Amino acid sequence: MTTKVLITDYVWPSTDPEREVLEAAGIELVIAPDTSESTLADLAKDVDAIMFCFAQVTEKVLETATNCKITARYGIGVDNVDIVKATELGIVVTNVPDYCMDEVTDHALGMILALNRRLVPHTTNVVAGGWNDVVLNQPMHRTRGATLGIVGFGRIGRALAAKAIGFGMNILTYDPLVEAGSKLDGAQAVSLDELLRKSDFISLHVPLIPATQNMISETELAKMKPGSIIVNCARGGLIDEDALALSLASGHTAGAGLDVVEPAPPDPSSTLLNQENVIITPHTAFFSQASTLELERRTAEEVVRVLAGKTPENLINPDVLGKARSGI
Repeated sequence: MTTKVLITDYVWPSTDPEREVLEAAGIELVIAPDTSESTLADLAKDVDAIMFCFAQVTEKVLETATNCKITARYGIGVDNVDIVKATELGIVVTNVPDYCMDEVTDHALGMILALNRRLVPHTTNVVAGGWNDVVLNQPMHRTRGATLGIVGFGRIGRALAAKAIGFGMNILTYDPLVEAGSKLDGAQAVSLDELLRKSDFISLHVPLIPATQNMISETELAKMKPGSIIVNCARGGLIDEDALALSLASGHTAGAGLDVVEPAPPDPSSTLLNQENVIITPHTAFFSQASTLELERRTAEEVVRVLAGKTPENLINPDVLGKARSGI
């Protein structure tokens, strides 16, 4: 019987890189025409693996995938797959946790620099004929000596710290897995309250879980330094965007860079879309040609590895070991 993998969705030009990896192992690709639960559940019935990007791999999809041995995420976060159900069914869950660290940290740092130097509104003024109309009365920090607060100090948070140190910034971090008061990779670990009060720039790099939903809301925004800048290249839902819009409008928060919003795409009536001190990009922080090629190939290689009865490089649900359908 033919071995099949279902690709639920992708946002790059083609599936040629993963096709090359999979077909060399005798695996046939099935590409979903849409990401509705009913479509994915129907296509999953006779596949041996599922590769997914932004689509929701729900309990229903997993239950219909009676031959499936692995669900492989094109990316880092795995909040769009039911891990508990997958483990219960003996399905391995994998991701690619380190493929786009340079791209995401470049994006976050680029947003911080662009917002701080007010590149977008100044360009807008010049294009509109207002070369002499720019009034230099907005907050603008000297980056050398400024403080960057990094919320979440995993791979990406640490990579961002290394780059920011090169600009002469001081680094604070808050991470529940890092003891406050400790020093790590050039960063001083502090409480979230202290980070908010002392940081000129704040960058979020945490997963979206119940504990982090709206972790930056009205109370937290009020604690931030007047004239500070906040960036989110992690997950929509980490910031209460209504509260952020009010803080930006008041001038307390000087700027916001958002690669992710909730909902996505944003409501056209959102006030965030009409504020000059906001940069919004369509969840593209991960992207470069090099990072995407790496992502496609490594995700496919995890599928080949597990279907061959081998342990994947990046196993999300270790409790599946010993009862996995693949035999690992």
